[in-house]
Amino acid sequence: MQAEVRAKTGTATGPAMWRNSGRDPRSTPHRTPDLTVISGAPQPGAPLAAEPGRPLIIRVGKHLRGVFDRLIASSSLVSNDPVLDVRDFAWTQLLREHWRDIRDEAVAVALRGEASPSLATISPDHRAIAEIDKWRSFFLWGYGYPIDENLVRCPRTRDLVAQIPGLNSAFFSILAPGTHIPEHRGVTKGLITCHLGLIVPRDGDVRMRVHDRTVRWSEGETLVFDDTYNHAVWNDTSGTRVVLLIQFERPLRNPGKWIADAFLNVVRRSAFVQDAVRNIGDWNAAVKQLDV
Repeated sequence: MQAEVRAKTGTATGPAMWRNSGRDPRSTPHRTPDLTVISGAPQPGAPLAAEPGRPLIIRVGKHLRGVFDRLIASSSLVSNDPVLDVRDFAWTQLLREHWRDIRDEAVAVALRGEASPSLATISPDHRAIAEIDKWRSFFLWGYGYPIDENLVRCPRTRDLVAQIPGLNSAFFSILAPGTHIPEHRGVTKGLITCHLGLIVPRDGDVRMRVHDRTVRWSEGETLVFDDTYNHAVWNDTSGTRVVLLIQFERPLRNPGKWIADAFLNVVRRSAFVQDAVRNIGDWNAAVKQLDV
């Protein structure tokens, strides 16, 4: 897809979501790409709505995932609870020890201008839950696909995250002040999610409900949970919440591992992933054009 770009003038603090975070990037003028860089992307203020006409494999897969998830859960080598014990995942200590390095790269790169597109812009399947300019993302890996140009810009985070066993996805998840992400659930029980708190505002309540548990982030701490349980997020503060979001493969015995691997291989080749990876590339290309 050929990206079409229209420039507009702004400040490097970007949209209002970056304000009051306590860590504003520099304030030199810059230009940012218009949302039309991605075909079909909703405009700011558009109502939440699922993308119509999604491929059959995605629609069928959502109906069958309950069957697969039960089979995978029966083979799990770790708890199937909504929130898991971080001590069961020794590598999380590495993230906690170096969280300031990761945060500094997020501030210098992901929070700068329009480097991080709205999740609804790049991922059609998130348009039912993610408002434009409310939930942004800066991807390093997406379903096993490295985003090389982003990895180069965050070398310390890249090297740390590369040590995670079974890494599937890694991105800076950026939530604007006043944002509510409605209840939703993940794609497969074969993946587990980890959040590393990087910027957590303290002038209100920023929280997530996972099934029947309510959890809160702390800077420098990790939270591990099963996103196949319904979960919802609130940022009831005047600041921006930033976490490093990691998805990794659930430790499994067979036959659950065979099932999880086969399901993930299908997902990685589906439009659910391929559209998003292509859109990230188009967005980054548009940003580069504006820097010429």
